[in-house]
Amino acid sequence: MMAAIELRDVRKSFQSLEVIRGISLTVGEGAFTVFVGPSGCGKSTLLRMIAGLEEIGSGEIRIDGRRCDHLLPAARGLAMVFQSYALYPHMSVGQNLRFGLENLKVPKAEIDARVARAADILEISHLMKRRPSQLSGGQSQRVAIGRAIVKEPKAFLFDEPLSNLDAELRVKMRGELVALHRRLGSTMVYVTHDQVEAMTMADQIVVLREGAVEQVGAPIDLYARPANQFVAGFLGAPQMNFVKSRIERQDGCLGLALGEGTSLVLPGRDVALPDGAPVTIGIRPEHAEIGDGPLKARVETTEILGSETVIHARLQSGQGFTLARRGISGAKAGDDVMLALPAPFVHLFDENGIAVGATPDWRRDYVR
Repeated sequence: MMAAIELRDVRKSFQSLEVIRGISLTVGEGAFTVFVGPSGCGKSTLLRMIAGLEEIGSGEIRIDGRRCDHLLPAARGLAMVFQSYALYPHMSVGQNLRFGLENLKVPKAEIDARVARAADILEISHLMKRRPSQLSGGQSQRVAIGRAIVKEPKAFLFDEPLSNLDAELRVKMRGELVALHRRLGSTMVYVTHDQVEAMTMADQIVVLREGAVEQVGAPIDLYARPANQFVAGFLGAPQMNFVKSRIERQDGCLGLALGEGTSLVLPGRDVALPDGAPVTIGIRPEHAEIGDGPLKARVETTEILGSETVIHARLQSGQGFTLARRGISGAKAGDDVMLALPAPFVHLFDENGIAVGATPDWRRDYVR
């Protein structure tokens, strides 16, 4: 069972403070959609409104084509997994899985079948007689997900379910949730503040800021073609570099004045802005290069991670600049380097932070 979820101009206010500002959005059947954004952007509030745990101020929420914003949570056919596992400590794993179905008076044979199926999917059959106090964090999370699976919901809602786990276990559980989605084929909506989780798990990412949607799309599309400077800076680790510039066309080509008498030419590209207009150049650390380029910088620190080296440098303007090089780099603190900005990977944003001009074609420029 799966269902599409549709939001139509949904709004929510706490007294005079509007926290959800007219969001319209569709989560397709069977999609894994991630709401991501900084703390306080409204992502958890939006999820709770879908679940029915928060009333909407105005607008509509539809599940499987049926308006449901007036329905109680239990009537919406959804299952929610919270940051806190909230397992009943006096019950075994098996009893925790069965409890909700027994309250709904589901026949015993059906309960047995659903619990067995969930335990098999999550590989927790050997844990059925244990109490929550005897489980690890990852095992407790599987049981919490199992309680959602046995309900056979129209969609799963996850509210930062991995935030209480250590870093290694979070990585493992990310993979397990993606695999679970593939096995079940269910609609899933997942909330996180971690852009790495969003990039690695989602079919569709919804980037939120201050109660509004900044951009919606596939992870690679948002990474390669951010709609604005906020999305560009939020997605990607290390964060995208931004350098102030202004339009200065040269011989019919788009030129960018960088200061100190240097410039960058982007052949075959143009923007609907006049000469002298301020723009911000954006380039990701993995795309900038040390070599013959227009920017001079001094290396301040290096982080050698083995598979890559992250180089933190400072431009002559005093602005920080980060590079990420594959493998182990020989760059060291105090080195003066020239930085090249390959044209296919240069993003441009106007003075309002909106992306302008042609953007990189990830199918041509990003795929290796």
